[in-house]
Amino acid sequence: MNREKIKIRETEEYIRLDNLLKLSGTAETGGHAKLVIQNGEVKVNGEVCTMRGKKLRRGDTAEFDGAVFEVC
Repeated sequence: MNREKIKIRETEEYIRLDNLLKLSGTAETGGHAKLVIQNGEVKVNGEVCTMRGKKLRRGDTAEFDGAVFEVC
């Protein structure tokens, strides 16, 4: 699996799951991110997550379409 680090600003505590997918380039739009999340295609920390507003903090991971994204 491809593993990529997603860096958030020092002043930020978290990134929302839908924003992470857009920032990583795996979702082209917010609507696309919403759709894949609601369809159960995304895992957060190894478990399927259907909440697009899920807050990911440093050390959390998200998996989608064969790629793993680690928040740092």
